[in-house]
Amino acid sequence: MGVFIGISVILLWALHLAYMFIFVEFSAVNPWMYFHILLQGWLYTGLFITGHDAMHGTVSKNKTVNKIIGTIATFLFAGMSYKRLRKNHGLHHMAPATEKDPDFYVRSQNFFVWWGIFMWRYVTVMQLVIMAVAYNIFIHVLSLGELKVIIYWALPAILGTIQLFYFGVYWPHRKPHLKHMMPHRARTLKKNHLWALTSCYFFGYHWEHHDDQFVPWWKLYSTKTKKISRS
Repeated sequence: MGVFIGISVILLWALHLAYMFIFVEFSAVNPWMYFHILLQGWLYTGLFITGHDAMHGTVSKNKTVNKIIGTIATFLFAGMSYKRLRKNHGLHHMAPATEKDPDFYVRSQNFFVWWGIFMWRYVTVMQLVIMAVAYNIFIHVLSLGELKVIIYWALPAILGTIQLFYFGVYWPHRKPHLKHMMPHRARTLKKNHLWALTSCYFFGYHWEHHDDQFVPWWKLYSTKTKKISRS
């Protein structure tokens, strides 16, 4: 099931992007354009979540298949290195929300400062080169308008990044670290599966994710108990 869901997310992202370029009218007064931009941002988030599941070995029991799907998903998200992400994510789980956590920023809890540092730590020169090549392919090979590429392709990626950062890093791990957040120094959403899925593929159930890292995103809702949540 993990392989099917992973491939489905990748295909939905690609097909919806193509649909936007071909069929969605590029106009500031077209309300459907904004809907599709938000939907594509959510699908971008799904790409990374698929790569994240692969990092935990939950896409497939076959390590090769798991790595291939994870590599494709993170590459399509923003030309990212799956190997580098996997290493850093392992460090995150070893010491969440500490100075040893590459996702955490000990000097400031301001959203924008932390997000800026987070991006600085993860963006590489190779990634920028890959994105520049992709941008030029859209413009010069596929003959798509520059502004259309920025709004339909780049903007949703940025929205997905913000969504992932807020629900997967900033909100669950920001200080103060209260007693109910231990030992993972993580918050969790109250039980609301629809909101949890819509907001970030159930990753608002973040304490539960840290408590059992080998539950794929599409089963994470099942770890939510009927007890009062640790929000």
